[in-house]
Amino acid sequence: MAQALRPNTVGGLFATDGKPHPLQDTLLAVTLVLGAVAFVTGFFDNLHLLSSWAGLVGILTGAYGQWISETTRERFGLILGLGASGVGFFLGMAHGGLFGGVIS
Repeated sequence: MAQALRPNTVGGLFATDGKPHPLQDTLLAVTLVLGAVAFVTGFFDNLHLLSSWAGLVGILTGAYGQWISETTRERFGLILGLGASGVGFFLGMAHGGLFGGVIS
């Protein structure tokens, strides 16, 4: 029954080591939001500019977040955001790309 007496040392929602990680948490939130936007708008042909740019920026922020992440929870969320950003980016590229219809 010793495990019942251990205190809960989990600091925050995303920090499993008990320390704050404000930059990593911000990059995680930005990557998840951009991934969701890119994923949802990627299914509409006329929103290819938004989906491709949001996907590209989401991929870049997620990659940088992976590079500086410190906990497994951060990496897990970043992988979800990166996956959604990648799908949205490639759907946006398939529907017209980053500059489709703007440059003639």
